[in-house]
Amino acid sequence: MGFIKAFSGALGGTLADQWKDFYGPQSGVSATAALYPAVSHGTNAGRGSNTKGSENIITNGSKIIVPEGSALITVQDGQITGLIAEPGGFEFKSDDPNSQSMFSGDGIVSSTIKQSWERFKFGGQPSTEQLAFYVNLKEIPGNKFGTRETIYWNDSYLEMKAAGMARGTYSLKIEDPLLFVKNFVPQQYLQPDAPVFDFADMDNAAGNQLFDEFVTCLGGAISRFSQQAKTENMDTMDYIQGNQDKFALSMSDEVNNTYQWQENRGLKVVSVSISITYDEKTQEVLDEIRSDDRELRKAKRMGEAYQNNMAGMMASASGQAMQNAASNENGAMMGFMGMNMASQTGTNMMGAVTSNNAPQSTPSPQDKLLEMKKLLDAGAITQEDYDKVKKEVLGI
Repeated sequence: MGFIKAFSGALGGTLADQWKDFYGPQSGVSATAALYPAVSHGTNAGRGSNTKGSENIITNGSKIIVPEGSALITVQDGQITGLIAEPGGFEFKSDDPNSQSMFSGDGIVSSTIKQSWERFKFGGQPSTEQLAFYVNLKEIPGNKFGTRETIYWNDSYLEMKAAGMARGTYSLKIEDPLLFVKNFVPQQYLQPDAPVFDFADMDNAAGNQLFDEFVTCLGGAISRFSQQAKTENMDTMDYIQGNQDKFALSMSDEVNNTYQWQENRGLKVVSVSISITYDEKTQEVLDEIRSDDRELRKAKRMGEAYQNNMAGMMASASGQAMQNAASNENGAMMGFMGMNMASQTGTNMMGAVTSNNAPQSTPSPQDKLLEMKKLLDAGAITQEDYDKVKKEVLGI
């Protein structure tokens, strides 16, 4: 037994006229707040007399609003008696046989909390008085972290155990409000007139515990991520900066594997913004690798430019040889022989670029005759020219 659904969505003006007094979230709650009490509200425009928030005890007939991005949980003697995870207006009726203890909605929340509900639901008849709390289901941003001491990780790119200091922010999301409340929230936040459970509150010991666990997992997540950085030939920090979304997944996996944030607390890391300052030794190795990498890149570019320029020189030599062949005073045959020599020279030069100290071959008599035959077939020289060269080459 518990709640009867009155309407879906936001509170409208017509219903505001009917609901002179209802419970809802208190005003001014921080975006980093995870759990806060429901308070009684008077309606707008002076319709109601209650304009001051009161303690979070609801009774039979109490009306309550559940906004978008929130879940409502009711508690009795430390036990969870009800859950509403869909937006709308509801009325608490502990003695009505048509009332329900759980409204999970149609979204992803319904599939993640039903099993938890079966584990934690109240087994008896709820009393006429219940404590009501809201759980923030939106992304909770701005959770700052910083390492107090040097952290270490196995850096695949640097091929060493790297070290440094890290700082930044991360955001969380409560995916299972039942797990979060039952297994993680201290009892002091589940009392009448309880304080707000705010992750940004420095006096929140439970929230500070999460920060410490997060920092403890940084080294493992960076080590795992550096393996991906090596495949991209990038240093780890540069790769993290360019892939913050992927690093968040790595951190989520690391804290879940180490502390079971999702399975035991219903929490998930959504995003991470991190800056790492390497220690002196790590920075020296990184600077050396970057310098070597720049030199290798420079040599590669120079080699490519030289090869491209050599190809241009060969093309120019061949073109000039063809022009000389047309105007050679000793005849076209001698000109084309000059072109062939230019081609052979260019080939030998390219061979010197691509194969250091490779022996240069001298064209055989058969090769010379073959070149002349090609020129004869192309009509570039006459049969008489060809016969003359043939006699000279063969010595007949």
